[in-house]
Amino acid sequence: MAAALGQGGGDPGRVHEEGRIARVAIEEWRESVASFLGVRGRQVVFTSSGTEAINTAVFAAARSRPGGRMLTADVEHSAVRDAARRFAPTEVVAVDGNGRLDVDALVDALSGSGPEAPALVNCQWANHEVGTIQPVEEVAAACSAASVPLHVDASAACGHVPLDLGALGAEYVSLSGHKFGGPPGIGVLVLRRGLRLEPFLVGGSQERERRGGFENGPAVAGLAAAVSSLSAPGALDFEAAKQRTLVASLVAAATSVEGVSLVGDPEATGRVPHIVCFGVDGVEAEPVLISLDRAGIAAHSGSSCSSESLEPSAVLAAMGLDPSRSLRLSVGWSSTEEDVAAFAEAFPGVVARLRALGA
Repeated sequence: MAAALGQGGGDPGRVHEEGRIARVAIEEWRESVASFLGVRGRQVVFTSSGTEAINTAVFAAARSRPGGRMLTADVEHSAVRDAARRFAPTEVVAVDGNGRLDVDALVDALSGSGPEAPALVNCQWANHEVGTIQPVEEVAAACSAASVPLHVDASAACGHVPLDLGALGAEYVSLSGHKFGGPPGIGVLVLRRGLRLEPFLVGGSQERERRGGFENGPAVAGLAAAVSSLSAPGALDFEAAKQRTLVASLVAAATSVEGVSLVGDPEATGRVPHIVCFGVDGVEAEPVLISLDRAGIAAHSGSSCSSESLEPSAVLAAMGLDPSRSLRLSVGWSSTEEDVAAFAEAFPGVVARLRALGA
């Protein structure tokens, strides 16, 4: 990223030397990202975030099938749910107690033709709060059979589990760079080969006329650097194995406390390797998070008190759980065994003190 900044910020859309240097660099980075994802460079559209990529996909699908329904489960990220409600009528697809999409219910909802046909199905690759991996291949097959476009939010999965987006065949796949080691401020929208896209952001012909705005070269460079690291032989498997080991230790430490239970798929292979969620009986989420923060541990919860939103987690509510008594933990490339040990030391005492105060 420093090298990209040092190139002087040439506009990739110009024919002068600085512009040509910037264009060559961006296209090389685009090819590396595309190769990592199993697609061609022309299918990759750089955006400012995963949220922008999501909004672009949902907007484009709504414009291509005006009035068509958006099929969306309540476990989807708020960016997906809010965009779907803004651009089209929505229909909620059921999930089970692990937060996994009910494929049979989806198939039933896919019925209809002409004006009654859905405009888009939204299906995350993995859940961002409980880590549950969705049956994306089955969903893609069902959508293909019904000739209904599919958008997959892969932000919680990319860089943690293998993705072959070319084989998946979804019309739209959205990604967020900062979720797997890239910098903030860069996202990706991957389009199915040959799919034409009405741009969500207009005002320029950048990204092959699919997204207006000066390309953020340094952020693209940072994304490509993360991709390069993960593309090394065995790197993704190594990272996933490391994260599963750390998460297994977190699960053991948390569930050793009475009244703490794992939320989501009980099998580690049914979750992405880096995310785990717990239900904590007898205490509210906010004081747990504050107490852990004082111990140097950054955690999250589905409670409305723990985020910028005033609404509790729609994900946990859809699973039939109490969002106000949840604890979400995640690990990444920089996490260590010492971090897990710090949590294991602090967590039992935090819960015991808070339960005593509430007794």
